[in-house]
Amino acid sequence: MEFTQYLGFLAFLTIISIGFWLMMFLVPFVMYWVTGGAIDLYKEKRNNRKDK
Repeated sequence: MEFTQYLGFLAFLTIISIGFWLMMFLVPFVMYWVTGGAIDLYKEKRNNRKDK
């Protein structure tokens, strides 16, 4: 295995690692957004049923 192949492998691992940790950081925000949207939609539908 040559040195350039080793550097390429390290670059690949670094990119994969950065992507993994970025995903782990962003998933809670997306889940918070989706949950909040679902709760708001539920409350809006419940209020519309009460008004009728």
